[in-house]
Amino acid sequence: MPLNDDRFSPLSRVITYDQFDHGQAGWLDLRPNFVKPGFGAHSQEVDLIHWGPTMLSSATFAMMGTHGAMSGTYSLKLTTRANSAPIDQPPAPGSMGLAIKRMAQHRRYDKIQLETWLAYTPEGDRPGLGDTDVRAFGCFFDLQTAGNRWMPGVRYLNAVDGQSVKRWQYFSVADGVTDADWSYGQAGWHKVGVDSQWYGRRHADGSSDGFAWLPDGEQSLVSNEADDKINWMYLRLTVDVANRRYLELQCMDRIFDMRALTPTMAPEYKGIGGLVNPVFFVETGADRRAFLFLDSIVVSVD
Repeated sequence: MPLNDDRFSPLSRVITYDQFDHGQAGWLDLRPNFVKPGFGAHSQEVDLIHWGPTMLSSATFAMMGTHGAMSGTYSLKLTTRANSAPIDQPPAPGSMGLAIKRMAQHRRYDKIQLETWLAYTPEGDRPGLGDTDVRAFGCFFDLQTAGNRWMPGVRYLNAVDGQSVKRWQYFSVADGVTDADWSYGQAGWHKVGVDSQWYGRRHADGSSDGFAWLPDGEQSLVSNEADDKINWMYLRLTVDVANRRYLELQCMDRIFDMRALTPTMAPEYKGIGGLVNPVFFVETGADRRAFLFLDSIVVSVD
């Protein structure tokens, strides 16, 4: 599939090129499995039901009017609800918004890459600049290959309890973390390394069992001078599937060499062999909603 769009730098084969002027393109809320009696959720360690909704948006604000998307009218908008827990606690109900596209591997992949143009901001529901009310955003792949489930991804930790951090993390679990540690002491079905975005013990500096600090990962992004102004920024994550390691992260014009870094391998899960699911997420750090806008998304492979 050719991609005639100089905003992106895809690998040799484009799997999906989603422009949201044409619809939601299969991106939907990431929700739990409703498989218990009465359609109850499969897991109760974290409230996975009340995340904010994913939607198409013209990015319309009270003061600035309609931004539109970078390349048209509509972008994909991830939202949280106006609820947050301290950063060293499990995510509060509604404190995140997550969007997933569910796909399966159709040929051998040696590399896989996720690209987008994004913007983030808190809801403009109060005067002042609320950049530090957006806790974090990020993206990852949910993969199952060669007997393991693994989730290479990155998280931009924007702020901790109202204090700017602006530093990248990557999905990787330190040695010694148990399944009970991972699931907050509960007998959960999740295994270490699966769903770092909401599992693993968390700490006051914004670190956790599920995230490691990216070396030299400090980066100031464009938050603008008011909460109802957004700027589109480029993001690219490239993963070596054959050797199960990271390759590169690019955000704006800065490239981070990740070749020495590895994600965590978990045992395979039943029924999802060949899984290839890209995911984006956003987190609020205050009693107000946070938004992540995605103009277009490209998934490509070698």
